Amino acid sequence: MTMTYGELKQAVQDYTENDETTFVNNIPLFIRLTEERILKSVQLNLFQKNQFGNMTTGNQYLAAPTDFLAPFSLSIDVGGDAEFLLFKDLDFVQTYTPDPTTTGQPKYYAQFDIDYFLLGPTPNAEYTAELHYFYRPLSITDSTLNDNSTTWLSENAELSILYGSLVEAYLYMKGDPDMLTSYDKRFQESLAGLKLLGEAKETTDEYRTGKVIRVKR
Repeated sequence: MTMTYGELKQAVQDYTENDETTFVNNIPLFIRLTEERILKSVQLNLFQKNQFGNMTTGNQYLAAPTDFLAPFSLSIDVGGDAEFLLFKDLDFVQTYTPDPTTTGQPKYYAQFDIDYFLLGPTPNAEYTAELHYFYRPLSITDSTLNDNSTTWLSENAELSILYGSLVEAYLYMKGDPDMLTSYDKRFQESLAGLKLLGEAKETTDEYRTGKVIRVKR
């Protein structure tokens, strides 16, 4: 079942039976929080992309994409061959190259902050870099969309986005604990199905590995 943005907002109002103005104005927030919970809880391989960039000689920092969520791999072009850097803790990279003026072919990288990676050692040449990463998809609440818009999550994870939004809504309303527990249970159940898709079915095929076997409870 596919849910448009308008249908999702209306469903949250209908389930909660709450049309108070402040509550309605916060529904987009409930949805965005739910999208973030899903993205942080489930590894969905379709939310991966590649981006090329350039390392600058003597600059130990490499800019991260604006939609960056988590790294998958980072490689540099060395004589036409891809050399992959190892992802390490920030402390490791800083300890490996305590003097940023020490240059060489980068071997390691770490996430310095939300905008930059730290390279070690500092690049000694203008390397072409290719970053493969998990990205944060456009929210269904984005201002560029409208009530008729859909996203992958609203088309393929409608139970997760609906029940997650209801959990956030009931927390906001300080609603009935039993109802909150019920919605959270449905949310967690839907996440389990989404994890099966994203972390098992998307990464295997039955011809080579056989059917995905779930633990019986």
